Amino acid sequence: MAALLALALGAAGCTSSAGSRAGSHASGNLANTGAQPGDIPGSGSTLHWHGCAGQPSGPGMKCASLRVPLDYSRPGGRHLTLALSMVPATAPKSQQQGVMLVNPGGPGASGLSLAAQVAQGVSPSVAADYDIVGFDPRGVGSSVPALHCDPSFFHGTRPDYIPSGPAAERVLINRAKTYAGDCEKRFGWMLPHMTTQDSARDMDAIRQAFGVRQVTYYAFSYGTYLGQVYATLFPGRVRRMVLDSTVDPNGVWWKDNIQQDYAFQARMTAFFGWTAKNDSAYHLGATTARVRAAWYRARDRLKAHPVSGPGGVRIAEDSFDDTFLEGGYEDQLWPSLASALSSYLNSGSDSGIVTDYQEYGAQNENENEFAVYNAVQCSDVNWPRSWAQWNKATKRVYKTAPFQAWDNAWYNAACAFWPVKGPAKPLRIDGKGLPPILMLQGTLDAATPYAGARDARRLLPSARMVVVQGSGNHGQSLQYPPDQCVQKYLNDYLSAGTVPGRPGLVNATCPATPAPVPGG
Repeated sequence: MAALLALALGAAGCTSSAGSRAGSHASGNLANTGAQPGDIPGSGSTLHWHGCAGQPSGPGMKCASLRVPLDYSRPGGRHLTLALSMVPATAPKSQQQGVMLVNPGGPGASGLSLAAQVAQGVSPSVAADYDIVGFDPRGVGSSVPALHCDPSFFHGTRPDYIPSGPAAERVLINRAKTYAGDCEKRFGWMLPHMTTQDSARDMDAIRQAFGVRQVTYYAFSYGTYLGQVYATLFPGRVRRMVLDSTVDPNGVWWKDNIQQDYAFQARMTAFFGWTAKNDSAYHLGATTARVRAAWYRARDRLKAHPVSGPGGVRIAEDSFDDTFLEGGYEDQLWPSLASALSSYLNSGSDSGIVTDYQEYGAQNENENEFAVYNAVQCSDVNWPRSWAQWNKATKRVYKTAPFQAWDNAWYNAACAFWPVKGPAKPLRIDGKGLPPILMLQGTLDAATPYAGARDARRLLPSARMVVVQGSGNHGQSLQYPPDQCVQKYLNDYLSAGTVPGRPGLVNATCPATPAPVPGG
């Protein structure tokens, strides 16, 4: 699947149950506590902060870098450099609550700008209490080296994601195999050390560089899996943890991707249905089936006659898929996507398609993010190595969930040929000995389906889950306008460790955001 990334927009109201105060082990001022024995040698004890020239920035943000071992079993060997950002705490020292690491998802997404987004998205009093720290994980963005296997991979005319037959499928198989080979040629020395566990150890190196005993962690999507792994490896280092849109650790990564296919199909069907209800605005058909047919008619037309975007970009059927995929993450994009589709089919104008591709679809064609995505997911666990198994599974999914079945298969296909073979099973998540954790989850989320979040909740007995009923958005917090219900749970937790007290897997609920308004 396109990288598991969440930064959301939207609005909602609030229903809640009574809260309960987290235990004392999840509170207190840790900003000046020292690192404990056993810290990794050579990771540094100070960070030198400076302006963020040439990097994503925000009010008050500072940047730094940190050298970490390539291989934590050989701390004296080769090193990598992580790029860090920070919005410093502004509260008096006696009120500060230490370091909060933040991660937007991926794997492969840059986290530098997230520090400023979190600082602006939580309540001012919470932001003032924390040093809010973003980072580009190893291989990502401004970290060194940045992983690039084939910078031209998304350029030019690409084969249709949906193969017309065995010959077309073979072309796509060879494309995936070549990409895996290019990654080995360029970064074979680095690929064995690109797992989620490696990134979790990098997080602990960041903690050590700050000289603190524990950190708070706030993450979205894939970042929630990184958090689960960190908590399993370093349970005593977790002060508080917010997991927004949580990955099912039991499905890493083959099963999780298949579950996404079905969930994104449901989201696309919801989009078609919403567009049909607003036929007076878009004139694409008054039924879900008619809008679906219109969408595929546009896809076929772009396949036959791609349109040109700025810089010589060609927008054909694959880029069309990549653009509308973003509507599965965030339904506030539906008015723009429906308008673009309507203009293209009813008026012959491709400007909306081009604009929406630039705004949304292009982010699914970031080759650095794609390279890191593969490097992490292909190495976390061993994938099926028989293409016949991939073919059979994808055809089975395609029968009922065609929107992303083949697209998703090709996004992950390099894992069938990856030079690093991961373990047979993913890391077993162990939630013992953790402080109260806050989980935020939408029931119709496609990228991290609700059933998988419930699986994660069972493995994290100290967690408390706030569910947004009927929300298909990916990412429930930091929305704009703010979801006041979700934000209250978030701010109460980050401020005082307060979590909802209702028993069971679901400990509080919030209502879904209203449906988008046509033209909004």
